[in-house]
Amino acid sequence: MAGRRRWTTEEILDAAVELLRTSDTESFSVRKLAATLGTDSSSLYRHFRSKTELLRAVADRTLLTSMDGYRAEGDWKQRITAVALRVREAFGQQPQLAAVWGRYASGGAGSRLVVEEILQALRASGLPDEEVPVRYHRLAVLLAALVAAEAGVGALGAEEYEQGMELFRVTVLGADPERFPALAHFARDVRPLGADRRAAFDEILAAQLAHIEAAIRTG
Repeated sequence: MAGRRRWTTEEILDAAVELLRTSDTESFSVRKLAATLGTDSSSLYRHFRSKTELLRAVADRTLLTSMDGYRAEGDWKQRITAVALRVREAFGQQPQLAAVWGRYASGGAGSRLVVEEILQALRASGLPDEEVPVRYHRLAVLLAALVAAEAGVGALGAEEYEQGMELFRVTVLGADPERFPALAHFARDVRPLGADRRAAFDEILAAQLAHIEAAIRTG
């Protein structure tokens, strides 16, 4: 009688990514993943000690993909911007995984590559060494929040998106001008959260980098 197939780590991660496309991190489980692969949970625990470790590996592989072929070019701001855009693009193609990254983080090769490049770029900016980790942390929090917010909208189905748009129209255009005068005044110009996501991402990141640059000049 033939034994069960032995799945490689990469094959397990591939299956996990596919399963996460149709479920969130709360409903995702090692048992469900094992059932998808036609095996038992114990065989997967030989590769990953827990669900959290597995999800961290999934997020890290996305970061690793984002840095594939990357070369440091330009000044420190251009380097950080390039990394941020690569990370956004990678999670934009798999928006469900952005929430995984934001919640579980990662500590593998992909994470090291991203952190190393941002730290090197900040160091090249002229910041004193004691300021580099602080500025890095601010950038990391901002990037994770922006990527998660953008991916959250991108993960919505057509019906969910339209329901959200209708709710937005009711909330904004239907506001009582006496109770919400500012909202009524700007109602036709206020945009929903999902609008111009790329432009908002670029502007917010640029503002943070300009803030760092101003601190260098006055430091």
